[in-house]
Amino acid sequence: MERNPRYRRRAARWSALAGVLATVLVLAGCGGSTSPQAPEQGGPAGAAAPTQANCTTKVPDASAVRQALAAANAGDTICVTGDSDDARLVVDKGGSDGSPITVLGTGKTAAKGITIEADNVVVDGFLADEPEAPGASILGSNVTLRNTTINRPIGDDYDGIRFWGNNIRILHNTITDTRNDNKAHADCMQTFATDDDHPASQGVLIDGNRCEKIANNCLIAEGPNSEAGDGSGDGESKNFTFSNNYCENKASQAVLADDIKHMVITGNQVVGRINHAWALQNESTDAEIRDNQVRSVKYEVGMDDSSEDGYQGPESGGGP
Repeated sequence: MERNPRYRRRAARWSALAGVLATVLVLAGCGGSTSPQAPEQGGPAGAAAPTQANCTTKVPDASAVRQALAAANAGDTICVTGDSDDARLVVDKGGSDGSPITVLGTGKTAAKGITIEADNVVVDGFLADEPEAPGASILGSNVTLRNTTINRPIGDDYDGIRFWGNNIRILHNTITDTRNDNKAHADCMQTFATDDDHPASQGVLIDGNRCEKIANNCLIAEGPNSEAGDGSGDGESKNFTFSNNYCENKASQAVLADDIKHMVITGNQVVGRINHAWALQNESTDAEIRDNQVRSVKYEVGMDDSSEDGYQGPESGGGP
């Protein structure tokens, strides 16, 4: 209910106050809330607030997680109850197929970045403010990163998230303010396949994330035979789904697929003033693009001839 700042009559003032008090009493009796609702932002939801429940172990901050992991078993949940402004969250032990080890924050639990180097892991509910880049680094299979916020990563190439492996889930995270400081190429998310430590990735789901104030791409994905010329040539990067994400970025495109087979791009919202939304190059074949909202782009899809096989989606408007 909006309130007029100028009441000419005292009686009107008291009448309005009485109405508010009556509403409070009614809502209190019904278990309701009188808090005003925040305005809904465009695009999908980003980081949420997970509930710390069913904790196997509780630790005071991110610096204590590695010790807790040493004693953890498959299926355990390690709850981090407090902040660590100077320690990176490092997860180097996982669970088993179907029984991951979960490291759980509150949605606002502070850590100075996240490093995951294990299989069968869930990391949920952290806040990394100006972490060493990449803000989150994922290397492993069956890994989920969700409900986490990364603000202004610093150093290296200033990226928000980098990932390598199979069956990776990047869900409902918010990445903000990546900057091209010191000649960086600061992306929201990136993967590449250059050596044994950075292998080709398969079965990747990137869903419901917000990339805000991104200097370059929302996602740049390079396979082992990328046009950059530094690929390992080993394996194949394929089966990526990029869905329901919000992209506010400044590169020529929001997503660049280079030697990525079968990428599905659907349900995303692109608001940056960029040349085109999606770029497919270097035999990024069998792509499917549909049901996206794009604004202020010259054309939606850029594609080279080598990526045309099996393509389903809007007609290409030009090069990638």
